[in-house]
Amino acid sequence: MLEYTKLILEKVSFDRKLFEKELRKALAYLTGDERMSLKGWCWSKFGPRYQRVVNKYLGKPSKGANV
Repeated sequence: MLEYTKLILEKVSFDRKLFEKELRKALAYLTGDERMSLKGWCWSKFGPRYQRVVNKYLGKPSKGANV
């Protein structure tokens, strides 16, 4: 499901509201390990653009992350 979630988030990244909605939905069915992977991926891919949204649902990036 993680790869599918990434695909969906990339496709809706043109709109902040859609991105936030899909991120929230994804968190309902991802496991803890998948959430951690998604967190790193979201920060590297969307951190500058959707910093507030990613921080709200996934928390701040881990130390050493390139954001």
